[in-house]
Amino acid sequence: MEDSIEVLGARVHNLKNIDVSIPREKLVVITGLSGSGKSSLAFDTIYAEGQRRYIETFSAYARQFLGSLERPDVDKIEGLSPVIAIEQKTTSRSPRSTVGTITEIYDFLRLLFARASDAYSYQTGEKMVSYSDEQIKELIIQDFDQRKVSILAPVVRSRKGHYRELFEQIAKQGFLKVRVDGEIMDIVKGMRIDRYKTHDIEIVIDRLKISEESDMNNRLTETILTAMYHGDDVLMVLDQETEEVRYFSRSLMCPTSGISYPNPEPNNFSFNSPKGMCPNCKGLGELHQVNLDKIIPNQSLSIKQGALAPHGPHKSNWVFKQLELIAQKYDFNLSDPFKSIPKEAKEVIFHGGHESFEVESKTLGITRNYKIDFEGVATFLQNTFEANESKSYAVGPKSTWIKSHVENVGEADFGRNP
Repeated sequence: MEDSIEVLGARVHNLKNIDVSIPREKLVVITGLSGSGKSSLAFDTIYAEGQRRYIETFSAYARQFLGSLERPDVDKIEGLSPVIAIEQKTTSRSPRSTVGTITEIYDFLRLLFARASDAYSYQTGEKMVSYSDEQIKELIIQDFDQRKVSILAPVVRSRKGHYRELFEQIAKQGFLKVRVDGEIMDIVKGMRIDRYKTHDIEIVIDRLKISEESDMNNRLTETILTAMYHGDDVLMVLDQETEEVRYFSRSLMCPTSGISYPNPEPNNFSFNSPKGMCPNCKGLGELHQVNLDKIIPNQSLSIKQGALAPHGPHKSNWVFKQLELIAQKYDFNLSDPFKSIPKEAKEVIFHGGHESFEVESKTLGITRNYKIDFEGVATFLQNTFEANESKSYAVGPKSTWIKSHVENVGEADFGRNP
């Protein structure tokens, strides 16, 4: 009984008083000719009875909104538990429609992860934490009692730039010091740093000695509010003796590295939401890239002979004029076999290039300037395919030809072919 579902005397639709035993915890396939009663057994008998029994467990008040379900024509069904059925007829072939979305289990899982799960830092593996302002104050008083600290508000994290305008803005707000790449310095007029290096910049909000005195409590409360405002809900406490830094945040935060995230919402776990979907596949779970072997089916042919399948043999148009400039730049001829073309030239042909170069004419004694402004064959196909997919164009001869050169690949394989 516990290992199987026993159906006795099923007479729904085309079923002729049949008995069947279905093993539990197994993937069971029901096969047969059309009209033999496969759906009648699975949906109209087993599923219908399971749903009816489940609804019977509800209160009378809840059942009045659901209505009553008719008992299927069967003598007895034993070993049955609450059931979920996915309709045979699906109205959508969208890859965004999955078993989870159809059964609405996905909605409950998103809510579960957003409200009941624990977040961990991807850098340190530590559990991420969040505090209220009062908790932050209590922790600072507890952990830094009778120690001199600096309260900092991080404003720049690992970004390049000279930040002259930022320093001017900080000075206008009344602050006198900043911490740049671990060094505290005074803000001076025209202050700037190396624009080509990555920097970490924090505003020094206050420097104080922590104690439990009431005046210190009030000052620390104001300092925390100011630091949170300028640090986007994150502050740093710097021990002036040991130079040790500790992070505190109103949002989820790694206590060691200071990585901070906003509190999770259900749409952060939805592949149908811009906040939760993968930026590469847009939540579809598959990626497409151009197959370079189909662009160049025969590398023995030259570009003039039609080695580039999308463009065919030589024509007097803008594309071939750009190809001639590329040949001039990289010292080859359009009549050369494609396999003998330099690797750098192939990169420009496939993926595009924007550069200017000069060619000196010895016969005329002059120098001519040329400019390559080529999108690239593979780049053009990729962009056209993505535009057609996003705009849901009707499939015609041209879009079918584009799809024949763009293939579905796994995420790990996505990228340019060497």
